[in-house]
Amino acid sequence: MYSHTTLGTNNVTRAAAFYDRLMAILGHERFFFDAETGIGYGDLKGEQFWIVAPFDGERATAGNGVHIAFLTQDRATVEAFHEAALEEGGEDEGQPGLRAQYHPNYYGAYVRDPEGNKLQAVCHKAE
Repeated sequence: MYSHTTLGTNNVTRAAAFYDRLMAILGHERFFFDAETGIGYGDLKGEQFWIVAPFDGERATAGNGVHIAFLTQDRATVEAFHEAALEEGGEDEGQPGLRAQYHPNYYGAYVRDPEGNKLQAVCHKAE
């Protein structure tokens, strides 16, 4: 369904430090880096996640009501994602835990990256 997702940044180098660690935890490799333009993770011929300096030269801003959820295979990865994000300068937006209001096995955690973009790691499997 998706080709790629793109978030903006005002500091590509800072974003690389933050996202390199998170994407490694999720099993996604970096395939592109240019300190002026951005970073790409994923598969060159498949799903991709990009962090870029806005093409119009204006400041990157986070969207209100927008977040990206990364699917994980287990709850330990959700926890590692959350911990690493905080260690790399992200902000907590929701500790790892069950969110039974979505479904009985919905286990997720929420953070904001250094630009204020809201991210989530989520596992839908029973423990």
